[in-house]
Amino acid sequence: MKYLIFAFAALFLVMTAPGCGSSSEANKNNENEEKWSIRMANSVMARHDSLLAMDAPKVRWQYDVSFVGEAIDKLGGVDPKYSEYMETFIDYFVQEDGSVKHYKPTDYNIDRIKPAKNVITLYKRTGEQKYRDAIEMHVEQMRHHPKTESGGFWHKKIYPNQIWLDGLYMASPFLAQYAKEFNEPEWFDEVTHEIKLAYEVTLDEETGLLYHAYDESREQRWSDPETGQSPHFWSRATGWYMMALVDVLDFLPKNHPDRDSVITILNNVSEAVLKVRDPETGLWYQVLDHLGAEGNYIEGSGSAMFAYTFAKGAKNGYLDDTYYDMANDIFDAILEHLIVEEENGLITMTDICGACGLGGNPYRDGSYEYYITEKVYDNDPKGVAPFIIAAIELDR
Repeated sequence: MKYLIFAFAALFLVMTAPGCGSSSEANKNNENEEKWSIRMANSVMARHDSLLAMDAPKVRWQYDVSFVGEAIDKLGGVDPKYSEYMETFIDYFVQEDGSVKHYKPTDYNIDRIKPAKNVITLYKRTGEQKYRDAIEMHVEQMRHHPKTESGGFWHKKIYPNQIWLDGLYMASPFLAQYAKEFNEPEWFDEVTHEIKLAYEVTLDEETGLLYHAYDESREQRWSDPETGQSPHFWSRATGWYMMALVDVLDFLPKNHPDRDSVITILNNVSEAVLKVRDPETGLWYQVLDHLGAEGNYIEGSGSAMFAYTFAKGAKNGYLDDTYYDMANDIFDAILEHLIVEEENGLITMTDICGACGLGGNPYRDGSYEYYITEKVYDNDPKGVAPFIIAAIELDR
């Protein structure tokens, strides 16, 4: 009998010892697995064994795929495999000498700056010199990146004299973090100048909404001959810009003279965006101010970006607390209208615009018809990544 008592006692000690499969740990793991951030990350990783496969057959130093890696990496505290997923992608491109495959700085393509945000993460994590060198290569691009006469970065060398809202997210958070991490405060001034200028040149005074882009030269067919602005308010362009604001504020010093201006802009654009929120679904249309118009549709990426911005803005005190509740409501609406649970347990995000641009060949004229006829995809990275980070901000 005494041996039986000793056996039960030993079993009790094993079961209750830290790290030995306690029920609380099991419950925590189960809770994590049920979170939407984890479920989406697991779905991405089940469909693509590497982030390189997400962009296949192309292999590019690409902003949207790297954004998915950045989002999934934020879950590394739950399981190291999520960070490894991003690291493997970055290490395919970053070579031992600090050069980066498929990246040519003299293309002056601002989209190519976005992946370098992950390089800062890996440099802080490892201290490896190759990452430091790669970071500097991207900063060097921005030191020489062409600008409009008003001092705004061109979106790309092939799009001269043009400021697109998209570009603010591609470079500004990276440059703001660089300024903080490497004690280069002059970049704070550059970043806030870019933010304020983009707001000024794309703002519609009547609605408070921001047009997709601005052509200082007024040479593009899509630009208004008087204002230089493109014709429509594209949801994702506004989403990129708003995410840039809350992410830049992570790094901008509290005593920076432009900090209050950035927060004011965030509040102004947030108020304007709420006025065009669809009352039926609680989400946003592809073309923001054409609610219910023929061909227009509820679009996933912009809606997820607004949820992220509102959640983070409220948590950090930039926006009123009510925005956090709204972010939860938006997330619920995304789950209801845009998320499909597959039979295999994976989840799919629907109704994500693949891409919208202006000019180029064939020429994109920025018309309403153009925005509503670009291809729509399931699980496009430009919707999946903001879904994950919105879920993380909301602990969903």
